[in-house]
Amino acid sequence: MIALLDLFLPASLLGLMLVLALVFAVRAAGAPSTVRATQAGSSVLLGRSAVDFFYWVLAPVVSVLARLGVTANQVTFVSLVLGVAAAVAAAMGLFGLCAFLAAISSLFDGLDGQLARATGKASDAGEVLDAAVDRVNEMAYLFGVAVYLRGELPALVVTLLALQASILVSYATAKAEALRVEPPRGAMRRAERAVYLGGGAALVPLVAQLSGHPLPSPLALAPLYASLGLVAAVGNVSAARRFWAIAKAVEGRGR
Repeated sequence: MIALLDLFLPASLLGLMLVLALVFAVRAAGAPSTVRATQAGSSVLLGRSAVDFFYWVLAPVVSVLARLGVTANQVTFVSLVLGVAAAVAAAMGLFGLCAFLAAISSLFDGLDGQLARATGKASDAGEVLDAAVDRVNEMAYLFGVAVYLRGELPALVVTLLALQASILVSYATAKAEALRVEPPRGAMRRAERAVYLGGGAALVPLVAQLSGHPLPSPLALAPLYASLGLVAAVGNVSAARRFWAIAKAVEGRGR
């Protein structure tokens, strides 16, 4: 039963996203990018259309939650619970369930800020809570993966490098803001990491089923390994480029 659920959940989510993407493509054809997507920016690995699509999906959900009187902080805490649950699923090798929970957690993560602005209740305290939960969710996810892969040293090292990349990219942005420097643009920001790490996990049970090689087969885990490697490689290079850009921006300032 659990194995079927682990397969059904990511497949259903992928199917839903494909249907929504088709509807979005038809409705948004030729339309200019939204202000929010323009502010969020894009990169080679996550185009602006994908950002537009994400906010298009969020819009009706935000309206419903606002009418129901749900607060942004409540949404943030739901995101935290789902994120920790995804980490537990990863540690147990239930990567389909993990991907499903992580995707819903990311959805709620995007909702809280939108809901706060829509209801006129945005605050610095809310942003601090949101930032803290973002870090906890992502670190918990990778901790869960690391627990599952603890017996495979090369895979564990790549997982830890992906964790390092996620911390450094986020810290570079925070450091730039603290130094009153425009945060450098670059690859492997939070949204990109969520897409690639979640996508890699979602494909694990599908590959296992189609190939006939169940976990812990390296073939079944290949999508997860690929996503971890991508985040580790691109993320750490991106972090180095960001710190270099920040150093150049503040060079010559008096102390």
